[in-house]
Amino acid sequence: MTGVDDLTPVAQDYLKVIWSATEWGDPPITSKGLAARLHTSAAGVTDMVKRLAGQGLVDYESYRPVRLTPAGERLAVAMVRRHRLIETFLVRMLGYDWAEVHDEAEALEHAASEQLIERIDALLGHPAADPHGDPIPGADGTLRRPDAMRPGEAQGPCTVVRVSDADPAILARCRDLGIVPGATVLAAEVPAELASAVWVEPVSGRASPC
Repeated sequence: MTGVDDLTPVAQDYLKVIWSATEWGDPPITSKGLAARLHTSAAGVTDMVKRLAGQGLVDYESYRPVRLTPAGERLAVAMVRRHRLIETFLVRMLGYDWAEVHDEAEALEHAASEQLIERIDALLGHPAADPHGDPIPGADGTLRRPDAMRPGEAQGPCTVVRVSDADPAILARCRDLGIVPGATVLAAEVPAELASAVWVEPVSGRASPC
């Protein structure tokens, strides 16, 4: 059975990005979206996606979104686990700010062995989520995603569940305002320019959509 260490770093990145694109309800990513996310050309994306399809890791048809096969999803989730555990380690153990760990984790995840990842997991006490609130898959690939959405229509106090790490500037602003996972905020007071990056759950425990 193919493992993540059998893949090139580029292939690892592709699988992780394809999986992450739909994690929080967005549609499957297109080749154009992959090119933008991975800072490469459309021709380069087509070549790599065809290679992944040949390995049985993605389903690919021209002009249609790219989707993972079950085998591809298993490997993608393993890479997501590596990334989020490394981010958590950097914040908790090395004092990194949550706005600066993404790029470090991107570099380290390709060099980390499975043994190292499992030792990091044990050292951290098997955390359920990374510093941004993204759930960390278990060693067996299981993933428990919170029932949370953006704060547009939530009423009253809410618990912040997740803040997207796509933009370090937004992370820094959220931190300064105390909009961090686990914090209680009034959803209506989350600034509009930050709301699209924030997921909340009403204190009552029932998620409300934006």
